[in-house]
Amino acid sequence: MTLSASTPLSYKDAGVDIDAGDALVERIKPMAKRTLREGVLSGLGGFGALFEVPKRYKEPVLVSGTDGVGTKLRLAFEWAMHDTVGIDLVGMSVNDVLVQGAEPLFFLDYFACGKLDVDTAAAVVGGIAQGCELAGCALIGGETAEMPGMYPPGEYDLAGFCVGAVEKSKILTGREVAEGDVVLGLASSGVHSNGFSLVRKCIERAADQLPATLDGQPFRQAVMAPTRIYVKNVLAALANHPIKALAHITGGGLLENIPRVLPDGLAAHLVNGSWPRSELFTWLQKTAGIDDFEMNRTFNNGIGMVVVIAANEAAACAETLRAAGEQVFEIGRIAPRGADAAVVVA
Repeated sequence: MTLSASTPLSYKDAGVDIDAGDALVERIKPMAKRTLREGVLSGLGGFGALFEVPKRYKEPVLVSGTDGVGTKLRLAFEWAMHDTVGIDLVGMSVNDVLVQGAEPLFFLDYFACGKLDVDTAAAVVGGIAQGCELAGCALIGGETAEMPGMYPPGEYDLAGFCVGAVEKSKILTGREVAEGDVVLGLASSGVHSNGFSLVRKCIERAADQLPATLDGQPFRQAVMAPTRIYVKNVLAALANHPIKALAHITGGGLLENIPRVLPDGLAAHLVNGSWPRSELFTWLQKTAGIDDFEMNRTFNNGIGMVVVIAANEAAACAETLRAAGEQVFEIGRIAPRGADAAVVVA
């Protein structure tokens, strides 16, 4: 219907449905309530969210992290799989905060779309709330932006950030990493949320012959498996073992993330084949036609978090992590760097 120049225009006529936004807020309030924890001073709906640093911290240092989900969202749109990308959103930030030795405290999200579909948005935020529960942090606020003309129908964007805290004396810097330390790898749940531009190219290339299943799951579920959130299990290990460094394996893979926590002059020598290879990563490598170097620089390749610890402490730390539910592998050692790269896989 064409409106005349004299017809009053409402915000809804312009494409923004305030009622839908209000309905979404009511849908997500119970989800956010499940994530409440010590320190939360306000619920959803205020102009700003209030959080008090727990009093058990003596010299708290705040640690922040922010991220998105990347082009994994394109598959969420195409396959109508919206319920786990929120877990990815949380996982990317809380795992980054964790590597400083910090406990994630609270999380805020930003959901932007052209036209708000309450069911889709609620599914996404439900995943965000689930991710916060897995990480033990509170979902204390966020923003839903309906912006007509900015996004194609059925599409949206996601961003979020987390704030955590760590005792100043317990910040992990990697400065204590030394020759002979053991590198432990914690298994990933799949591709997590990095490398999806290449994943999508592989799916396009093999469109007529996609496998029905990978690693015991339907193909799409295997590809879209949400980022594993390591927070609770690794915090338990930190409380009981002298871990020297952690590295979250995200964009850049093993080859570019491990060096970020190594002192100058040291390298991580990883043993090829010391952790199992999933059918998903085998299929990706074969379909893309790339070598092991490119796989280790593009994907987590089966290892989502790296722990560096003294050799005499490694077995006990690994056992603590396994008892908590992690798959743990001794994947290498720290050695002098010499003329080689900061990470060598051989």
